[in-house]
Amino acid sequence: MTTTIVPNRAVFEEANSVLLEHLSPSKVARFWAEVSAGSGDYVALKRKLFAGETVDSLVEAVRDFENESAA
Repeated sequence: MTTTIVPNRAVFEEANSVLLEHLSPSKVARFWAEVSAGSGDYVALKRKLFAGETVDSLVEAVRDFENESAA
């Protein structure tokens, strides 16, 4: 038995065509927006990642990183 692996892009295009056959373009757009949305609480993550940081401390961290990368 042999199988053919279809590229992800082809699967996406076929699925999009099927959706457009049965739904209005606005509903298809809403569907893709919903399934493509990230998950989790961005604000909570941002607060956790940058707790105690200031713009100046972040600028300094970026400059330090760039200097280390250039060395």
